[in-house]
Amino acid sequence: MPSFSAPSRGIADYLAAAADHCVRVVHGIADEDLGRPTPCPDYDVRRLTDHLIQMSEQFQLLARKEDSDFGTTPGNAGVRPDWREHFARECEGLVAAWAEPGAEEGTTGSLEMPAATVGRMALLDLAVHGWDLARATEQGYVPDPGGLGVVRELRETMAAIGPTGRSMGAFGPAVQAPANATEWDKLLAETGRDPHWSRG
Repeated sequence: MPSFSAPSRGIADYLAAAADHCVRVVHGIADEDLGRPTPCPDYDVRRLTDHLIQMSEQFQLLARKEDSDFGTTPGNAGVRPDWREHFARECEGLVAAWAEPGAEEGTTGSLEMPAATVGRMALLDLAVHGWDLARATEQGYVPDPGGLGVVRELRETMAAIGPTGRSMGAFGPAVQAPANATEWDKLLAETGRDPHWSRG
């Protein structure tokens, strides 16, 4: 199983930490888990894994200021025999793309968003959906592997893009975090998730 690293400080460092842990979660998904529900109500494990594979592919294009297409999600999980390894390779490419000089500069994507914001959207997708998959398959999840400040970065990202994301249907309505909520729990609540979700 690869270990991801980035040659310079920046969004690639956070992506590397999140990717390393998310790949471990995906490698822990059994074939019989693919039909299980996840905390993301529109996705079961199979569809959410396919979404993450697509995300890791398309955000590489955005890092290079190329056109992306999130319209159709190809079926990979449970279809191609190497889907777990395929996800790992795409995550490695994702980290490398955002580590390239200039990746966080300028604008990218059809919405002409700041590239730095787009990179943090990739981080949010990877980290939160990694948690979704871990919960759905009863695996442990570490929200800030390596103590790099991933959660802090994600809270700042949600503060910046949360309202727009909700209006576009990317996040559900924010829910009330528990009184003793951690910063990670607060982030999950901001994305419309129950931090204590379990598959029952």
